[in-house]
Amino acid sequence: MTYPGDIHKDLRINSYGSWLRRRFGLRVSKVNVDGGFTCPNRDGSRGTGGCIYCDNASFSPGGAQAVVPLERQVAEGMAWHRRRLGSEKFIVYFQKFTNTYAPVDRLRDLYRRALAHPDVVGISVGTRPDALGDDALSLLAELARTRYVCVELGLQSMDDGILAWMNRGHDLNDYLNAVRRTAGRGIQICTHLIYGFPGETRASFLKTVDLVAGLPIDSLKIHQLHAVRGTRLAELYGQGRYEPISLAEYTGTVCDFLERIPAHVTIQRLYGSAPLDLLVAPRWGLKNNRMWYAVINELMRRGTWQGYRFSEDNRRVSNL
Repeated sequence: MTYPGDIHKDLRINSYGSWLRRRFGLRVSKVNVDGGFTCPNRDGSRGTGGCIYCDNASFSPGGAQAVVPLERQVAEGMAWHRRRLGSEKFIVYFQKFTNTYAPVDRLRDLYRRALAHPDVVGISVGTRPDALGDDALSLLAELARTRYVCVELGLQSMDDGILAWMNRGHDLNDYLNAVRRTAGRGIQICTHLIYGFPGETRASFLKTVDLVAGLPIDSLKIHQLHAVRGTRLAELYGQGRYEPISLAEYTGTVCDFLERIPAHVTIQRLYGSAPLDLLVAPRWGLKNNRMWYAVINELMRRGTWQGYRFSEDNRRVSNL
């Protein structure tokens, strides 16, 4: 069986880890840090309360806290990845909340401090489409001239109705505008998507393929909607107003999605995880590596791979 050149022969996808190894020639890991940011959907500038599912404690490691100096967070994260994976170089990932939502002088200080360590090859910056100002974008483009820089844009859904339901505070046009302004500046673009919103169908989620295929997107993160303790979504689950999707539905839909995504797009994430003491639903009972292989094994069962059903004839000229 012959796959496109970017597809890992065992994983059947263009995994981000494999792509990093090809680019840098060694094992590179992402180190999560907390830069002490907030969010325009929490402080009142775009909304209050945050997204319906959001509790950053569910996806931030214990050492990544703003009260810990950035340099210490980086050092401890690198040491952990060296021990666990034998990683040699690192990307510092500004993950928690909205990591371009601050004056540009503060952003410059944090980003450059992260890049100062000789074993750091670049930064990845998680942000919202409506919080990527011109000054921040110019700074990231400046850094990208000599270092790896990735902007991770949380779209979550292309359906404006779903975005409003989750109290997201932005719409699809905000996302498209952010991609347009970022493209062509040497910055990698990663898009975050979630599947499993109430009323969402497999067919409606798969429409996102047409959107992504026509955009200058470099990588994707996909995960299931899940409720963690302390969120509005957990309250809805307790009231019987949110029913999580099944593992079979999720893996089947993600495989359908992957089969239609161009092979050059790297896949950074295939599932979402949360500490068991925080996770409310769905509780599928699978650890991280088993979640990953639930998707990979389904591709193997089907005899397909990422891009299997993608055709250049179906690519949109532009969605911007």
